[in-house]
Amino acid sequence: MPEVVQIATSETEKYQTDPNNTDKPEKPGDKKKHRPPMTPIQIFLVNLLIVIIVVWLLFGFVIGAATAPNNDMSPNIKSKDLLIYYRLDKAYSAQDTVVFVKNGTTYIGRVVAVSGDSVEISDDEQLIINNNIVSEPEIRSSTPRYEGFVEYPVSLGKDEYFILADSRSGAEDSRYFGTVSRSEINGKVVTVIRRHGI
Repeated sequence: MPEVVQIATSETEKYQTDPNNTDKPEKPGDKKKHRPPMTPIQIFLVNLLIVIIVVWLLFGFVIGAATAPNNDMSPNIKSKDLLIYYRLDKAYSAQDTVVFVKNGTTYIGRVVAVSGDSVEISDDEQLIINNNIVSEPEIRSSTPRYEGFVEYPVSLGKDEYFILADSRSGAEDSRYFGTVSRSEINGKVVTVIRRHGI
């Protein structure tokens, strides 16, 4: 009896009858989808976008910048100096320089007393913390008391700070507006960029 041989008449049949064929048949209308490589301009724009996002995150949540409004922190910080401050550190200590907002105005000052401390200013213009006269070698002037603003001694409650300017004569600080709460402090100054004289 003669052997019957079936001849595949279509691509599908060839695929089904040929055991060595591992490629799937292409259906009519199928096109290979290949993404073309990015051009140098597209790569530059993508990298630029990444940099912008990183900078936005840093300066929006981690780092802040402020300009010294006056010479109240002179000679350590002078008017128009650019200050870079760290936002995330919320545990401030005595001698930290901070940027804070009080009654809608931005100030720069030095923390001299923290929660639980008692602050007094003597008649001979000495700063007294917890009944001890504070030695401040970096401060070049005495600390006069502003009459009619703050009643001494000042006892600091939870999350309260007593902040003074380095230039103690005539500067607006806690002697004028009282204690500063933690929520009013933007951050601790970590870098000063000199801008005067430029």
